[in-house]
Amino acid sequence: MDLLSLTASEIASKIRSRELTSEEVTAAFLERIRRFDPEIKAFNEVFSDHALAQAKEIDTKISKKEQVGPLAGVPIAIKDNMLIRGELCTCSSNILTGFRATYDAYVIRRLRAAGTVFLGRTNLDEFAMGSSTENSALRTTRNPWDFQCIPGGSSGGSAASVAARLAPLALGSDTGGSIRQPAALCGVNGFKPTYGRVSRFGLVAFASSLDQIGPFATNARDMAILLQAIAGYDENDSTSVNHPVPDYSAALDEDLQGLRIGLPKEYFIEGLDADVKKAVQEAIKVLQGLGATVQEISLPHTEYSLAVYYILAPSEASANLSRFDGVRYGRRAADAGNLLELYERSRGEGFGPEVKRRIMLGTYALSAGYYEAYYAKAQKVRTLVKHDFDEAFKTVDIIVTPTTPTPAFRIGEKVSDPLQMYLSDIFTISCNLAGLPGLSLPCGLSGSRLPIGMQLLGKPFNEETILRVAHQYGKKTSWHKQIPKLGVPA
Repeated sequence: MDLLSLTASEIASKIRSRELTSEEVTAAFLERIRRFDPEIKAFNEVFSDHALAQAKEIDTKISKKEQVGPLAGVPIAIKDNMLIRGELCTCSSNILTGFRATYDAYVIRRLRAAGTVFLGRTNLDEFAMGSSTENSALRTTRNPWDFQCIPGGSSGGSAASVAARLAPLALGSDTGGSIRQPAALCGVNGFKPTYGRVSRFGLVAFASSLDQIGPFATNARDMAILLQAIAGYDENDSTSVNHPVPDYSAALDEDLQGLRIGLPKEYFIEGLDADVKKAVQEAIKVLQGLGATVQEISLPHTEYSLAVYYILAPSEASANLSRFDGVRYGRRAADAGNLLELYERSRGEGFGPEVKRRIMLGTYALSAGYYEAYYAKAQKVRTLVKHDFDEAFKTVDIIVTPTTPTPAFRIGEKVSDPLQMYLSDIFTISCNLAGLPGLSLPCGLSGSRLPIGMQLLGKPFNEETILRVAHQYGKKTSWHKQIPKLGVPA
C-alpha cells in the first residue's frame, strides 16, 4: 500500500479497522525520514524508538477494542518550540542547548489524547524569528521541491516534512506568517487559527500577542481533524478564549453558493510575481465557478502593517527572551566573573544575530523617551488595521489574497538584507495583528515548478468557513496532491 497517497484521515481509518497497524505506518515514515531527511534537514531530532513504542501501544489498544482518539496511530511532526515532557526543546538556538521539557504543552496533551504518534522535533528559525529557516543555529532546512531553495519560515521544518511526505501531519506556530508562508512555499496546507483559539501554554514565546499554534496537512479535511484535536479553552493560558469549538469536519461539504469573497486591492500590487498573480486569479475563478461572488475591497492601513509588526513583535520578544539569562536553564557561560558578565556572555554566546537584532530593536522601542513614539503609536495603528478588517467583513464572508509575493527564493539570496527578508511576510502579517484566522493552500506552480499559495482570511472564530472553502477548492483541483521529486528541480 502506498502510504504517500493516503491522507491522515485515511490512515487513521485504516488503523482503526486494522487494515494497517500504527507500527507499520510509523516505521514507513521513519524509513522515509532516514532516506531523505539527511538532505532536507527538516528534523532537529527523530524520536525513532519512542515513536515505535507509542505506535505499539496504540495497536494494542485497538486490538483490545479499547477506545482510541480520532487520530489514533497517525504520525505527526512537532515544531521544536513546543514542550514535550522529557524531550529536548531547543527552539533551534544554542542558548537552549541541553534543555529538556519538564511538562507537556497543552497541544501535546491534546495530541496524546487524540492518539497521535510523535515522529520528532522539526527545525525552525531561531526562536521563530525568520522567514526562511536560515536563522536556525542547528541547520538550514531545504525546500523539498528544490534543494537550492528555502522552505520558508519560521516553521520551515514542519512545512518541509509534510511536503516531502516525511510526516502526514505537523504542528507549527505563526507570529507573522510562520505557518502560512512556508506552507505556500512548500505546496501544503497551513492554518493559523484565531488568536486565542489554541492554547499557547507550553509554546516558547516569541511575541505573546501574536503567536498562535496551528496545523500543517496535505488537505483541508486533515486540517479540520487536527485543529479539532488541539482547539479549545485552557485555563493555563490567560489569552485562551472560552469560545465554543464547532465540529470543523461537519461543515466541509456545504457548497459555496452565495459566499461573498473580498479581494483587497492593496494585496494585488506592483512587485507581485506574475506567476503568483496568475495562479491566484485562476484559483479565484474556480471559487466563482463553485458559486461564490467576488468584489474588490480596501484595507487601507495594510501599508503600515510591516512597520507596526517590526515594532510590536521585537518589543514583545525583548521582554519574553529576558528569561534566558544563563542561570535557570539552558546555556551557561563558563568562568564568568560576576552576575552581569554571566548574563552578557551567556546571551552573547547563545543567541544568534537575528535574535540579537530583534531584541535590540524591541528594547529600543520600549525604552524611556521612545515608548510613546514607537510602541504606543504602533499599538494605535494596529487597532486601525483590525478596524479595516472589521469593516470589510460587514460586506464579505472571506478575504482571498496571495500568501507570498514570490515563490521560494534561493538559499542565501536574502540573508544579507534583513529588510528584503522581512518583505517575504508582507501579505501574512496583518492577519496576526488583527488576530484573525488565516489559511494558505496550494493553488499552482511557477514557471520553475515551485509551489504557489493562496491565502484565505476569515472572521474571528469562523475557522469552519475557511476550511469549507479550502475543501471545496481542493475537490475541484489537484494542487494539494502534488508530491515533489525530492531534490530534483522538475
